[in-house]
Amino acid sequence: MRYFLIAGEASGDLHAAHLIRALREQDPEAEFRCFGGDLMQAEGATCLTHYRDLAFMGFIPVLLHLPTILRGLKRCKEAIQSWQPHCVILVDYPGFNLKIAEFVHREGICPVYYYISPKIWAWKEHRIHAIRRNVDRLFSILPFEVDFFERKHGYSITYVGNPTVDEIDAFQKQYVAPDADFYARHGLDAKRPIIALLAGSRQQEIRDNLHRMCQACAPFLKEGYQLALACAPSITLVFYQSVLDALPAEQRPVMVDNATYSLLSHAHAALVTSGTAALETALFGVPQVVCYYVAFGRLVSFLRRWLLKVPYVSLVNLVCDREVVPELIADGMTVARIQSCLAPLLVESSERKAMLEGYAEMRQRLGQPGAPHHVALAIVADLRCRLVNS
Repeated sequence: MRYFLIAGEASGDLHAAHLIRALREQDPEAEFRCFGGDLMQAEGATCLTHYRDLAFMGFIPVLLHLPTILRGLKRCKEAIQSWQPHCVILVDYPGFNLKIAEFVHREGICPVYYYISPKIWAWKEHRIHAIRRNVDRLFSILPFEVDFFERKHGYSITYVGNPTVDEIDAFQKQYVAPDADFYARHGLDAKRPIIALLAGSRQQEIRDNLHRMCQACAPFLKEGYQLALACAPSITLVFYQSVLDALPAEQRPVMVDNATYSLLSHAHAALVTSGTAALETALFGVPQVVCYYVAFGRLVSFLRRWLLKVPYVSLVNLVCDREVVPELIADGMTVARIQSCLAPLLVESSERKAMLEGYAEMRQRLGQPGAPHHVALAIVADLRCRLVNS
């Protein structure tokens, strides 16, 4: 059967790549085309457009690049129409993907499956109407979403486990830390504890957050810690260097390219932007401060009270339904506040102990590995049933 997948950022590319592998196990004759990334292509999908060409976030960047986004939508619709896949699988990225779902449903091309459901419980709850109309089946990777969709909106969804659990479980089975080669490869000192910086996967996030993270860590470097930056696969090292050049030499972190999981395996603590990175950091058992600066922070903090439907932004806190990790958002992210939250996590403190206990609770709520396998089973079974009944 023919499968068309769409992912709009690095984490979606990773999750979709594992789903492609699981689908091929159930359907050895499967063909894949995608709007995605390198990892999906490595699993055998024909990549028609790379996600980096369409990965714009925020009102102003989206507005400035609107012609590019509209051309991408047009190309995607034309590719689906001409190829006539047996299904379209959407992976997160709701602004783009819900428009594709509407097109596919309106044209009656094939069923639409959504893997990693849009986070309408946080904001834009009205999107439930588009989901109800245009998505044949929704797969959730966050356990609290089931209650939101089914109890509040009467829309049935399937919790399949969290793919990040699968990805980290698979990595840890084949990687043993400490790894002396890791330190040597990246020019790190094996005798100094590492503070990892995960500054986002988009250029604007990195511009806004990275230099503040580095400045906040300056006092701890004098105490013997070292900084290491996890470089996102979609961002060039030249871009990172352009941001770091504005910092004093002693505050610049070592750049660790394409080895985030190895870095987290060795990190003592971390500063992390919100999103999948915070979940990954928690699953590696690394104490963290979630920090996310945005321009016009006071206005954003004010609007957040009205627009955001949940009390937290970090997936760790949302899964546990309580504050496990501190969140410094918008104007709440200052150098002084980062320092005050990070300092107790660097020593054997009650704060560090409580956070690690919260991580254990989060892991239990997420459940066992197997998310891509469960989704692939459900999709292939549904498609075969449709073919028999057609």
